[in-house]
Amino acid sequence: MTKKINFGAGPAKIPEEVMEKAASEFIHFGNTGVSILEMSHRSADFTAIIEETKALLRDLMQIPDNYEVLFMHGGGTGQFAAVPLNLKRDKTSADYLVTGSWSDKAFKEAQKYLDAKRVTPAVKPITRVPPENEWTRDPDAAYLYYCANETIHGIEFFKAPETLPGVPLVADISSTFLSRPFDFTNHGVVLGGTQKNLGAAGLTVAIVRKDLIGHELQITPSVLSYKIAHDNNSVYNTPSVYSIYITNLVLKWIKEKGGAERFAQMNQEKASLIYSIIDDSNDFFYCPIDKEHRSLMNIPFRIGGSNGDDKLEKEFLVRATEKKMIGLKGHRSVGGIRASLYNAITLDETKELAELMKEFQKEKQQ
Repeated sequence: MTKKINFGAGPAKIPEEVMEKAASEFIHFGNTGVSILEMSHRSADFTAIIEETKALLRDLMQIPDNYEVLFMHGGGTGQFAAVPLNLKRDKTSADYLVTGSWSDKAFKEAQKYLDAKRVTPAVKPITRVPPENEWTRDPDAAYLYYCANETIHGIEFFKAPETLPGVPLVADISSTFLSRPFDFTNHGVVLGGTQKNLGAAGLTVAIVRKDLIGHELQITPSVLSYKIAHDNNSVYNTPSVYSIYITNLVLKWIKEKGGAERFAQMNQEKASLIYSIIDDSNDFFYCPIDKEHRSLMNIPFRIGGSNGDDKLEKEFLVRATEKKMIGLKGHRSVGGIRASLYNAITLDETKELAELMKEFQKEKQQ
């Protein structure tokens, strides 16, 4: 069977080299005589995998020594609760930059545990990051939360937002992990699921500044406690063993390919190729996002004008499927088309999508 090109937003494409390596070790891992799936999470062999994975992530992201790397459960959604539960401390409120669906979900979840305040004005449709003169920030907030890249709306922060003195940043980087270098300055927690750029679903990474660990609310479930995860080397209970292993292989692949700096160049080239076709199409293809904030990872667009033509979009998706491209249907909440260009998507695969777009426009406008 011909391998399809997965432009889906997550679970997303995993590099072929990683899949081949995982397949070769699936039955017997090293000299253990068992599969990773059968291995005790407290064994010396798996402890070595966990330690190596943390070391790789530290190296590739240049994580400062005063941060801990935690492997947790629950995806980014679990962290929507974990963040306020662990970081509330003696504060009463927290600030949220709501720039799309995922930061909005985080904001609403946090309201269960503290006075979560929306920093940005509530506007629809969301097409940009509002300028700072439109923000309302609390100097006594427990933290300022933002989603570095909104996978549904296609809005990306290309630099961290400014925060007030003493207010740590919390960044959800689920879809931008190692797609470009990351600056930890002013960050208290950097978190994300791995099913987009770091491997398979089931693993959540939380990179937490050490001074913020150990202040969780009494009601914090053990599985969401940063302190318990830290004190038990992320194996308080059985972690997502296979997902940690896959992330280990993906990190080795990223390092071999040149790291975050190299992927930043490639991801810019891929995204520029698709955006140039959109911008040069005389609105046959239409991207609603302000150019300053257009995501390099997730490109949403409509076909047939700003409101989209359902018939044309459905026909485009059928044509894409015929050419072995999947995952291009836009999220159900916004519709249209969405191309996710994570690290594992190659330039050649992106060119195939670009050619389809050009062919489709030419055919429909003859």
